[in-house]
Amino acid sequence: MAEPEVGVTPYWELTFDADGDVNAGQRDRLLKEASERGVKDLIVFAHGWNSDRSGATRLYSRFFEPFPGLAPNARLGFVGVVWPSMRFSDEPIPDFERPVTAATVGPALDKGTRGGLLEVFPGRATLVDQIARMLDQQPDEEAALEEFGRLVRLLVELRPEAPGTAFAADTVAAAGPQCDPEMFLGDAAEMCREFARALAEERAGADGELAVGVGTGTRAGPEGFQASFGLPRVWDGAHELLRQATYFAMKRRAGTVGERGLGPLVGRLSQVAPGLRVHLVGHSFGGRLVSFALRGLPKGVRNAKSVTLLQAAFSHYAFAARLPHDARGKGVLHGQQDRVDGPLVCCFSRFDSALGTIYPMASRMAGDSDSAVDLRLPRLLGSKWGALGFDGVQAVAGTKGFKLADALRAKLPVSGCVNIDASAVVKRGGAPSGAHSDICHRELAQVVLAAGRIQ
Repeated sequence: MAEPEVGVTPYWELTFDADGDVNAGQRDRLLKEASERGVKDLIVFAHGWNSDRSGATRLYSRFFEPFPGLAPNARLGFVGVVWPSMRFSDEPIPDFERPVTAATVGPALDKGTRGGLLEVFPGRATLVDQIARMLDQQPDEEAALEEFGRLVRLLVELRPEAPGTAFAADTVAAAGPQCDPEMFLGDAAEMCREFARALAEERAGADGELAVGVGTGTRAGPEGFQASFGLPRVWDGAHELLRQATYFAMKRRAGTVGERGLGPLVGRLSQVAPGLRVHLVGHSFGGRLVSFALRGLPKGVRNAKSVTLLQAAFSHYAFAARLPHDARGKGVLHGQQDRVDGPLVCCFSRFDSALGTIYPMASRMAGDSDSAVDLRLPRLLGSKWGALGFDGVQAVAGTKGFKLADALRAKLPVSGCVNIDASAVVKRGGAPSGAHSDICHRELAQVVLAAGRIQ
């Protein structure tokens, strides 16, 4: 495998498979060279949903670029984690060239997304073709949407007869096992309609005007409303159902790679390079990956000196010892912030549409079929279905909060959870994800350095 082209040095790449097994050659090279190269602070970055290795490498090159200039006297090393995730290629990333294969309109799967599905779900080419054909043809029957839902379940290996095996939850009730998301087991047509309405509101500017009568036909609401606001039809909602199914699968995978792969490897580093300070950084589901790495650290290991989460795509209650809406429940990572010998910093933005609109609705549909449907953003703030990357860590005692400018002026706490509102810079991006991937900023590099107390 050719060396990745990243503009910082020394740089190492770590490739993990879906089970958390790391490329042995890359692992051994890092273990051997980290101390030999005189590195004191090792910054380990895990991407979120991403299409391929080249996309991950471009992200790392862009994000790491300011570090040498910001900390010229630090002995820095850099690691890029590559794990089998995917990004729908119709989602633009600010300042990154849009793939020529990306679709411009409509719910049909573009070539890049089809290729990504085949890569992360190997052996399911026939299913991918069937799903793509339905999105392209958009049959005008209710039964077609139910069939589409069935195909999506098969793609991500969700079996109604064996619930609880496919997806990972971020909050844990005291009684009973976690179930698979109801959105994939219930009425697929209704789920598609709900996603269609959410996308309609987001693309209309979240002004509170929801489409009425979104159905399987070509009209959506009053005459002229669709033309004025570009409202999606129900098959746009079906496309979103597929997107959410793949993301729930990636969510499960991120936890596995972190706990079984990255966490133990950070433990190995503490043995071969006892003075090496490790700083974990994760974007989107990569935030979940590095957070679950804390759970995979061997007992007594204290070389993880900071964790920085950038638009993390998992529950804002993940670290809570008690859930405000369920006294019996707790976050799946409750207490894991104490495994960090430093702060756990969560950067969030109100301009992240992926986490502000679609994520909480998908989470609600995954586990609370009795909730009233209300997709307006203000009602979702503080919701039990919220994401870390939209409003920060919730229900963890002692959590400190800062605006980005204040965080860069002040000294960050040396331990515990820290929320930083990064909306001042994380604000660009189009539907359906908004600013979710707008993370390559000098200010966020400064946050990582400040969290790690790197000079």
